[in-house]
Amino acid sequence: MNGSQTAYKIFRRAYEKQMDGQIEEAIDLYKTSISLFPTPEAHTYLGWAYSMNGHYREAISECMQAIELDPGYGNPYNDIGSYLMSLDEYDEAITWLEKAISAERYEPRHYPYFNLGRVYELKGMWWEAREYYYRALEVNPDFEAAKLAVIKLTSLMN
Repeated sequence: MNGSQTAYKIFRRAYEKQMDGQIEEAIDLYKTSISLFPTPEAHTYLGWAYSMNGHYREAISECMQAIELDPGYGNPYNDIGSYLMSLDEYDEAITWLEKAISAERYEPRHYPYFNLGRVYELKGMWWEAREYYYRALEVNPDFEAAKLAVIKLTSLMN
């Protein structure tokens, strides 16, 4: 088994630990995976694990490393935007969320639209927020959080 295969197996174990709520163990495993074979996914998920402990600056740093490895990978852009929102840095978050939308390689594209809606809602810009929630629903019509956000904003605006 080569280094990348071993790293991937460790990455999968890290993810399982993270999903089981064993964040510290997951962090250690992600770091081991990265030491064997760094990937943008491993850095992004390590960042996510850090964020679960409220360590947003460390999470952002890991996402920046992911972007260095693959600038076309959209997840770390969205995640940086989300972490900046947690730090109440809304204007900076907008820039990163917009980058996520235009990233070449990003499947759950409804998330940055939804997160932009959240940013604009937090800024009190309800019309813009509702527009981004609608865009999230165009990408994923079954996205319940966006449906609820549209209903909530529509009722507040009436």
